Amino acid sequence: MNTQEPADTLPIYSPTPTNAHPPSIMSSKQRMTVLDLTVSTTTDKPSGTTNPRNPPSSSPSRWRTPEFCLYFVVLVVVLPIMAWIPISLSLESHPNYPFYQSKLSSGWLFGRKMDNSDAQYRSFRGNLSYLIGAASLYLLLKFLRRRLIPSSSKGEGLLYTIPLNALISLVVVFVLHGASALKLLAILSLNYTIAKQCKGSKLGPLLTWLFNGAVLFANELNHGYRFGAISPSLGYLDDIEGLYPRWHVIFNITMLRLISFNMDYYWSHSHQDRTLANKVQTAPSDKQRQEIPHPDGVYSYVNYIAYVLYPPLYIAGPILTFNDFMWQLRRPINLGASDVRNYFVRFLVSFFTMEFILHFMYVVAIKDRKAWIGDTPLQISMIGFWNLMVVWLKVSVSSDPTGWKATDRLWALADGIVAPENMVRCMANNYSTLGFWRSWHRSYNLWIIRYIYIPLGGSTNVILNTVLVFTFVALWHDLTFRLLAWGWLVSLFIVPELLATYLLPKSKFGKNAWYRHVCAIGAVANVLLMMAANLVGFVIGTDGIKFFVSQLLGTREGHQFLVVACACIFVGVQLMFEYREEEMRHGIYRRS
Repeated sequence: MNTQEPADTLPIYSPTPTNAHPPSIMSSKQRMTVLDLTVSTTTDKPSGTTNPRNPPSSSPSRWRTPEFCLYFVVLVVVLPIMAWIPISLSLESHPNYPFYQSKLSSGWLFGRKMDNSDAQYRSFRGNLSYLIGAASLYLLLKFLRRRLIPSSSKGEGLLYTIPLNALISLVVVFVLHGASALKLLAILSLNYTIAKQCKGSKLGPLLTWLFNGAVLFANELNHGYRFGAISPSLGYLDDIEGLYPRWHVIFNITMLRLISFNMDYYWSHSHQDRTLANKVQTAPSDKQRQEIPHPDGVYSYVNYIAYVLYPPLYIAGPILTFNDFMWQLRRPINLGASDVRNYFVRFLVSFFTMEFILHFMYVVAIKDRKAWIGDTPLQISMIGFWNLMVVWLKVSVSSDPTGWKATDRLWALADGIVAPENMVRCMANNYSTLGFWRSWHRSYNLWIIRYIYIPLGGSTNVILNTVLVFTFVALWHDLTFRLLAWGWLVSLFIVPELLATYLLPKSKFGKNAWYRHVCAIGAVANVLLMMAANLVGFVIGTDGIKFFVSQLLGTREGHQFLVVACACIFVGVQLMFEYREEEMRHGIYRRS
């Protein structure tokens, strides 16, 4: 395994870490700050560590300076306008309302209709009661198992729960997919056979990637296959569909776990000290849980099934590596009731925010029907912006690819398993392209770094590896040109940031007063490019972006809007810079 670290290219502007004490040792009487609500997650405890690439230094707060008071005035004026525009476009009196009215459905908030036209989120809302029931039953069974088994026979950690995990997983898969669960189990068994037969041979990774890639494409092309196509006598099995017969739609998440198991098993044979796992007496750190291999017996078929089909994370993730999953069973993480409770509160806030938006901003329906004829560039930009915000909230509340689970990570936390937090920053709190992808679907990003980016050479060839990574990401999401165009655009848009970082390194120019402002100008370009790429990939597609650009660059009103928008984004970027400085003052450092 290539152990080279992933690219640690700093954002265009990177605040300087401080030596401030972490909040954990501050006075309990200290008032709660915004950081307590938006930064802290279950496993993201402040450590007080600093970025090794920057010398520790302390920077005074700019929040009360005249410059930032001006920024706050702009913020107070602009934010209500950004919220009012999509609300005004969603009024029945608007000329375009009849074009998308049929996409709306009955709501529950203030007697208003709601925009429930997003298929993924609609599926999640419609199945929420079933999900709560399934999670409650699962946790009850696990609770009874832990209580009834004699403590003398429990053995190491929570490994004694593995057989029950595997059994429940199989039951869940058959309930969800009916007879199609047999297809899934056949694929899982073939993948396991590749790992076990190849062991430490370099043929293992090659066959693993070829097999899983072929299955992913075959699933898409054959729509999950049909038993009747194999033999007419098996056609009756196609009628046993289960609650969610489209098993192949969520296979791309399952595929990541298949590759994780095979690669972790392969690397366990090439690890220099395979006895290290037996010496671990306490819960390893996040990084150690991924890298320290297990004894050969841990990579068994029962453990494999329990991991790949683990019910809380099966449908939509977050993505947890096999090594990490097994370490959490062997050396359980000490979670308190407050960890689960706080995450539940976070989920409720996100859920009701999403519901509020869908009741007052019908931007998804407007986007689907392209009902923006006659709208100004400002109005069209807000349709795009709030669509991206809905996508962010949807992935925070539910999750790709099916939209079923808001409670994936919450459910796993209640079961004692800590999966990576997918959304660690708000979509609108990003100015670095690299930082954005580190904080958007973070568990997937971590998976890509471990299993693709580092094996390809890491930072030794950033541009080529970035293109390959985003090509994989686009094809993994969907076999469409729109997402392929998105992947290539993202790869292209990373180049200016890398170039700016090389030409204006912080180590050389960071002490100059003008440096922060030049970085902010570059970050404005970054934000515009990121929004354009994501609008193409996830909102309006290539045709929609062409129309928007024509309105933006082809009209006088568009030119005026672009100037004002850049000024507002500049203000927002300066606030983001200082926000990260505030994190540093509280002992929190993130490369995003």
